[in-house]
Amino acid sequence: MVSKSKMGLVTALIFASFFGSATTILVWESVHRPAQADDVSRIARQQLQHAKDLSEAFQLSAKAVQPSVVSIASVRKIRAARRTRPDLPEELRRFFGGDDPFGRFSPGPERDLEQQGMGSGVIVSEDGYIVTNNHVIDGADELTVIMHDRRQLKAEIIGRDKDTDVAVLKVKAPGLVAAPFGNSDSVEVGQWVLAIGTPMNLRQSVTAGIISATGRAVGITGGGFEDFLQTDAAINPGNSGGPLVNLQGEVIGINTAIASQTGGFMGIGFAIPANMVRSVMDQIVKQGKVVRGRIGAVVSDVSDDVGEKLGYGSTNGALIQDVVSDGPAARAGLEPGDVVTHYQGHEVKSSNQFRNAVAATPPGTRAEVSVFRNGATKTIKVEIAELDSKQLVNGRDEVESESGNDLGIATQALTPEIARQLGLSETRGVVVAQVEPGSLAQRAGVQAGDVILSVNRKAVTSLNEYREAMKLSNLDKGVLLQIRHEGVSRFVVLRSR
Repeated sequence: MVSKSKMGLVTALIFASFFGSATTILVWESVHRPAQADDVSRIARQQLQHAKDLSEAFQLSAKAVQPSVVSIASVRKIRAARRTRPDLPEELRRFFGGDDPFGRFSPGPERDLEQQGMGSGVIVSEDGYIVTNNHVIDGADELTVIMHDRRQLKAEIIGRDKDTDVAVLKVKAPGLVAAPFGNSDSVEVGQWVLAIGTPMNLRQSVTAGIISATGRAVGITGGGFEDFLQTDAAINPGNSGGPLVNLQGEVIGINTAIASQTGGFMGIGFAIPANMVRSVMDQIVKQGKVVRGRIGAVVSDVSDDVGEKLGYGSTNGALIQDVVSDGPAARAGLEPGDVVTHYQGHEVKSSNQFRNAVAATPPGTRAEVSVFRNGATKTIKVEIAELDSKQLVNGRDEVESESGNDLGIATQALTPEIARQLGLSETRGVVVAQVEPGSLAQRAGVQAGDVILSVNRKAVTSLNEYREAMKLSNLDKGVLLQIRHEGVSRFVVLRSR
């Protein structure tokens, strides 16, 4: 055994401060000597300096952006219902002699009720353009912009886009300070951000937090285009339309919504990324509307089961569930079951990312789409068409298989008569006549009236072909079905586990 006198007394003190990107770690090792107060003091001063540096970064960022942040007061006038004179009961008629001498049942004058709201916005050009949320100004009859120096200006609505919840206003005034846009594509999870706005009618409020996630699609726009930045910077009612900024004082997002069970801050807020905002704003300002591209396909994420059955081996990419007849995808040769791996040379990680990328592509562009098909990757040129708002399809919802002991469906031949009853224009495939409650099929979303087009990528055009294909299938390994429902096809995997 080694004595303390031989090995010495070793003391290790580790000091760590985590502020911004700076980390200071000191290991103090001494032999036969006590800790030195000077070293401890030096470490404390270093830690304090890091804290001051971070605090100063917050202050500089807030000071740079606050002159560009505005409050937006909206007034919506609601026509009040005119009071009508009711029929008087017989007892009152006898009492009043059939009249209403005091006028208490007479119609009152019409008057407008006013519904008031408060949101936020940010000046993005010195000539007065302001970006905010569409829901902040939706239905407003009057809009007043309150500047950081308390000036109140009437605002003109230049345009709005409900599919991204972006709106553009304009005011006329001297001395406007524009906030610069940052590159939201370079935003990283964990980086510091500030949210500035008018929560609870408290103007010019600043909160700090980090980026919690990127690329969020949470269904706020009801089938529109979402690519939200998620943050834990405190966002409350009234923050909507205000900027989310980085420590360089650049706008990287427009605060839009919160996830809350109480209506207040619970640590989950969402902001539209600046690159999407800038693209929408530029189109509204230059051409008065937003023009988007379309590819003519219904897409979804790639589940483990579907990826395995396709031999793809990944959940990255966008699965083409169906293609629109005579649409750009169909004309280019894209097929249901293709997995889009790259678009215009950029990797595709999800169906939402792919959908947003196509929408941002100018119509008429011949875009390169790389797909995985039958074990190989090929690149196909697709001419992007213009998207009409009526053509928006929510193709993000993925149907995944559930556990069960039985397929649980009864099928029958798709005769012309059945096709007419179902409103189908073709008789290819077999129709699902019944789905057993609680079965594999029912849990996977298969419904009576669905048409099965293929089994394990093999087309079935008759009941016999379907039965033969099913005989060759193994529920333990999973069966890949292509099903058409209300004119749209999708892939589902039924697996007994």
